[in-house]
Amino acid sequence: MNDLARTLQAALGQPGEGSSDFDLNPDTVLPEGRRLRPAGVLIPVSVAHGEPRVILTKRSSALKHHPGQIAFPGGKQDDGDRDVIAAALREAREEIGLPETVPQVIGHLPQHETVTGFNVTPVVALITQTFEVVPEPGEVDEVFSVPLSHLTNPANYLIESRIWRGTRRYYFTVPFGPYYIWGATARMLRGLAARIAE
Repeated sequence: MNDLARTLQAALGQPGEGSSDFDLNPDTVLPEGRRLRPAGVLIPVSVAHGEPRVILTKRSSALKHHPGQIAFPGGKQDDGDRDVIAAALREAREEIGLPETVPQVIGHLPQHETVTGFNVTPVVALITQTFEVVPEPGEVDEVFSVPLSHLTNPANYLIESRIWRGTRRYYFTVPFGPYYIWGATARMLRGLAARIAE
């Protein structure tokens, strides 16, 4: 196992609680008895071209939910998925053309609860070979990558806010060039950065 894989495995193996879209908004009152749907996202760390880079997508501006936002490949667990890891791998194949046999799954971060009612498992995998990127028409406008070193440096994270449903909501951002990475994606990456920094 190479150094990066060992570093990631050690980070993912640390104890710790999950995260949520409400971490920076402690006054949020969540409904009792809420049901969260299981989902999996893939954090693909590509080492195929030297410097490790995380592959991300820009969602289509035509989508009803989260249009134009930066996201990991992934989505809800379907009945045919063995588990959330299988869901993340399937969605990555569908959204960016990543063959399910290519990712070397290292492990996963604790679950992340989203404001949209999902319990998301962020699955970390190494991508050691090249593949033909095929964005899913109608869902993915762009597939790009960001250096892992940028995303694992806690100093690159900011806390910003905006008014959402009449209340000021705070969230993490980790901008990179023209890409505004924020919300759940930034929060999950911030969790990985914190674990690697320890």
